Amino acid sequence: MKNTEQVRKTGAKRYAGGICVFAVFYLLLLATILLMIVLNSPSDWIGFLKTHVSSILSLIICTFFLCVIIYYYYYFEKREFLLESKNLALVFTLLIVSAACCYAFGKYVNIYARPFALLALVCLFLFNRRQAILFNFVFSLLMFVIDTYTNNFAGADSQNGVYFSLMLSFVCGTFSIFAAGGIKTRGGLLAAGAVISIPTFAIILLLELPVFGEIGTVKFITSAAFGVLGCMCSAVLTLAFLPIFERVFNCLTVFRLRELTRTDASLLMRLKKEAPGTFNHSLIVAQLAETCALALGENAELARAVAYYHDVGKLKQPDCFTENQTGYNIHNELTPELSADIIRSHAQDGYDLLSANHMPQLFADVAREHHGTLPIKFFYAKAMKLSGGDANVKDYSYLGPTPHSKIAAIVMIADASEAAVRAMRDRTPESVEKIVRSIIEERMDLDQFVECDITMRELTVIKQTLVAALSGIHHQRVAYPAIRFNKSGGVNKE
Repeated sequence: MKNTEQVRKTGAKRYAGGICVFAVFYLLLLATILLMIVLNSPSDWIGFLKTHVSSILSLIICTFFLCVIIYYYYYFEKREFLLESKNLALVFTLLIVSAACCYAFGKYVNIYARPFALLALVCLFLFNRRQAILFNFVFSLLMFVIDTYTNNFAGADSQNGVYFSLMLSFVCGTFSIFAAGGIKTRGGLLAAGAVISIPTFAIILLLELPVFGEIGTVKFITSAAFGVLGCMCSAVLTLAFLPIFERVFNCLTVFRLRELTRTDASLLMRLKKEAPGTFNHSLIVAQLAETCALALGENAELARAVAYYHDVGKLKQPDCFTENQTGYNIHNELTPELSADIIRSHAQDGYDLLSANHMPQLFADVAREHHGTLPIKFFYAKAMKLSGGDANVKDYSYLGPTPHSKIAAIVMIADASEAAVRAMRDRTPESVEKIVRSIIEERMDLDQFVECDITMRELTVIKQTLVAALSGIHHQRVAYPAIRFNKSGGVNKE
């Protein structure tokens, strides 16, 4: 009961912290809008505020409710998102930066040169398609409110400019989300900027068509050219801002995933050099995890990347793990209690190492969770033998926690299955199926999956996928005849 009450109070404090962050960044957004008003009328901005009190009040209220829409979306759809203050800071930073960029391009270049798709593209890669659509909707209305109630458009075409901006922001942003949905390279993102320019050109044509006779061909072509420039600037600015958001807020994008899974990444280089056996094991587990995630419809690239790093904790004492030993086993000289402590510590060591290197939180979580609270059977059996059956299994078990995500569960099963099949002599599909099934059933019996939302059907898919993959990786080979040829084509006699 006390633990439940403590968790409730902790959650309430974190929500309260999130609301404070919301208030601070909302004020920063208003300050950004005020700066726009000042820059538009450096000598008379105070007069503008005095003569447009009702408009400024409407601006403050509308901006507040638009921000609340985002807060309520996460509150009802992804409440844990609000428990981290940095997430709200990220959301408001995106809004502020995107609004500032659109303002700068609109004021100093051309209204059609605004990077209307910037926020949509950044949100697509930082979050997902659904959230990007929401953010684009809110941002389009936010810019419409800013343009309507400030002095952004002080000329005769103010009304047209306001509505043109709303139309371009909403349509181009939404189109960019679907156009860039499958992109996995930075070059592809630039190509998407060119693709987005097609509907942008069509919209500008429709917007300017009623007044084509008044503005003339030159102005129309100029407007279209600025629209294409805005699309390309959206892509370029996305490329420029993504690495910053990735680092500052420790976010994952497909681009960062590919950087983290390059074999010259710092931790992987250390693993390859200091623990080559663990490195090779991790490569196979990564392939298995990727295949299983693909079969479940999960993020396959994320599963592969996480699996690369799941055993980095072994870098602390690589020679204490079998795959890195070359004949000498240090555990022959240690008590089973000490050996078990060394083995199970690699889970927490991995978490600490990944956190210290500012790796994504999921990577660190999986490193700590991929053995759950399972017993370390070899040293428990050894302790039972030495103590005459008087050994507590908890003293020879991993400290947990158990997997909290499907990817963590996939890595747990793939890790154990690869190691078990590698140790088998009979690697027929039937034998592989038997061992993988027993691994999954044992973890179910020991409640290793109670904290993650994995289903029985998904566990069956994982089993079938692993059996097929492991049967292919560790397939039987024919024995090659002991024949050695020489340069002349003859056979050397042994």
